[in-house]
Amino acid sequence: MSAVEVIQLSDTGDHRGSSFPLGSEWLKFLGRAVDCHVMTIKPGQVRGNHYHAKKREILIVVYKDRWSLCWDTGPSTPAQRHTITGSGAVMVKVAPLASHAIVNDGGVDLFVMALCSEPYDPSAPDSFPRMVSAVIDKR
Repeated sequence: MSAVEVIQLSDTGDHRGSSFPLGSEWLKFLGRAVDCHVMTIKPGQVRGNHYHAKKREILIVVYKDRWSLCWDTGPSTPAQRHTITGSGAVMVKVAPLASHAIVNDGGVDLFVMALCSEPYDPSAPDSFPRMVSAVIDKR
């Protein structure tokens, strides 16, 4: 497995709206999910630009416009960028030591849910800054 992997999720929804099943892939990657948080990213904003020393993370991004995932594969490796447009959902697997950031390049909020293999501990956070996204134009 690479340090960061993007998996497009199939929309099995109907007239009521979208539905994106995750299958068991996320649990195989995490081993367990002991922390979860949900966030939005406003247009022109970035979340991330950090890596985790121990924790594995699954990010589920639900989008209706353009956005980018930026990452590296560890210290002293080049940053990469993958841009997605349209609407849908993806699951992003992030291994330890891979810095990652989500950039909202579009005009509407992104919705992101994060599942983590380790609990969040404010007295000993497992999150360390490392820039992988370029500065984007503010709208």
